[in-house]
Amino acid sequence: MTKSDDRGLSDLDRRLLAMLREDSRQPVTKLAGDLGLSRANVYARLSRLEEEGVIGGYTVRLGDPYDRRLIRAQVMIKALLKHGKTIEESLAAIPELSALHAISGEYDLIAVVEAETVGELNALIDRIGEIEGIERTTSSILLATKVLR
Repeated sequence: MTKSDDRGLSDLDRRLLAMLREDSRQPVTKLAGDLGLSRANVYARLSRLEEEGVIGGYTVRLGDPYDRRLIRAQVMIKALLKHGKTIEESLAAIPELSALHAISGEYDLIAVVEAETVGELNALIDRIGEIEGIERTTSSILLATKVLR
């Protein structure tokens, strides 16, 4: 029997999640073998984790050659409150946006964006700054990713 934490996740659940984060396309037989479980047990755990909302879906991780050539930036956004929902919808419609976070402090949002060239990134950041209700932005280009999970 494995020990669960307050959220109901056992050590095996956390190991399974870590393995899926590394490669969500791993066959269940490999996951089961690496965890020392039966395939049926892994299927049951996956179903439970999906039903409980721990696993919300499976996604694509970009290949290293393509990923390395992307230029990413964090764009901190100061927004006028009355435009908040419209701004979020406008940003969500930008395909080059990979994440949008609400934050506390001087700025209201951080958008993570990516482009293939510095020129494209510059144009993208300008486009963001032109959205109605955005008071100002401050951008930082990400130079290197040290840890990504």
